[in-house]
Amino acid sequence: MIGKLLIAHPSLLGDPEFGRSVIIMADHNEESSLGFVVNQPTHYSLHELIPELTIDLPIYQGGPVDSDSLFYIHTLKDLPNAQAIGKNLFWGGDLETLQEAIIKKKIAPHQLRFFLGYSGWGKGQLRQEYNEKSWLLIKNNYNIFENEEQIWRSIMRDMGGEYALYATAPKHPGLN
Repeated sequence: MIGKLLIAHPSLLGDPEFGRSVIIMADHNEESSLGFVVNQPTHYSLHELIPELTIDLPIYQGGPVDSDSLFYIHTLKDLPNAQAIGKNLFWGGDLETLQEAIIKKKIAPHQLRFFLGYSGWGKGQLRQEYNEKSWLLIKNNYNIFENEEQIWRSIMRDMGGEYALYATAPKHPGLN
């Protein structure tokens, strides 16, 4: 499950927390699961939260758990203490080394995403939600660092059938 994408089922369209969410799974074991919502930008920028970094990257809402902590995923395979979560995709690592890479422009903005909080599930919780069809689990064949506004729609369209119909559905169908 690590490195796969957890996609909010279209039945969650009106859910304020997870409607149209795309979550990259960073950890999964018998006791818990953890991931980051990659397509919900906040109004914060990295420079606002870490002023010594002069790079202006958006901060994303990773999920409702521990929402005052900063997490990150990236493509830096040599970052000390980073955990691999997919092909050329890593979670966490040494923040000082990352800051140095940002300052020295050794990492481009499209190789990095910061999150406030994470999405977490306790023992058996994610399996239950999956069995209730709240989530779809797919292989990560998408660039999660680009086009966050369209990734959910792109996935729905690519899945075809009844899912493709939801790709064009309004964000809040009840308001139409």
